[in-house]
Amino acid sequence: MSEIISCIIVDDEPMAREVLQSHLSKIENIKVLATCKNALEAFKWVSSSEVDLIFLDINMPEISGLDFAKAISDHQKIIFTTAYREYAIDGFDLRAVDYLLKPITFERLLQSIDKFMNEQPKVVATEQEVIVETKNDFFFVRSDRKMIKVDYNQILYIESLSDYIKIHLKTQSIVTRETISNIEAKLPQKDFIRTHRSYIVAIHMIESFTHEYIEMNKKTIPISRNYKSEVLNRLEHIS
Repeated sequence: MSEIISCIIVDDEPMAREVLQSHLSKIENIKVLATCKNALEAFKWVSSSEVDLIFLDINMPEISGLDFAKAISDHQKIIFTTAYREYAIDGFDLRAVDYLLKPITFERLLQSIDKFMNEQPKVVATEQEVIVETKNDFFFVRSDRKMIKVDYNQILYIESLSDYIKIHLKTQSIVTRETISNIEAKLPQKDFIRTHRSYIVAIHMIESFTHEYIEMNKKTIPISRNYKSEVLNRLEHIS
């Protein structure tokens, strides 16, 4: 995550957009790329720009905020904004950072921004790349009613299966109830790369790649449009 947080506001109410934009203008390191009156406008931004955070109204015409959230990449985080408390459960089911009830105060918005920042992996800069700090070379996941140790160097790739993920190791596969974004935050960024909303691969296990896919261990893994630039830039500059 860069120092500047790039965000968009999506709300069909002009006054709601203006209030939120005014609040955000007072917060250091927040950059509002656009305010959108519907999901169709927002789709253009999330598909063509590096959007870190989306302030998203739920009750909108044509395409609701919930449907929009289901259609975008997992790496674009969402803070829902709405006047309807009953939507909160659905919002958190979509792994939203937070759920703000209108009218939104500046103090409550600050809490949401802090929550977003605290969820981001801490990084240290090197001359050539930014890597996630890790103290261990393993982590534990719950599977088959026990906690199983997963060594980073045994991972081939990780596959998202809706509310579950499948960790493909050199000798076995482990299925656990977890999101791929949460697992991604645990991995050392210098050794793994997200190629698709449903796939993370171990860089050292890659056997070949094109602009569309990666091959490893007799498996073809897609490279999606949203991740293509980052994937190709990193792989093509490995020496």
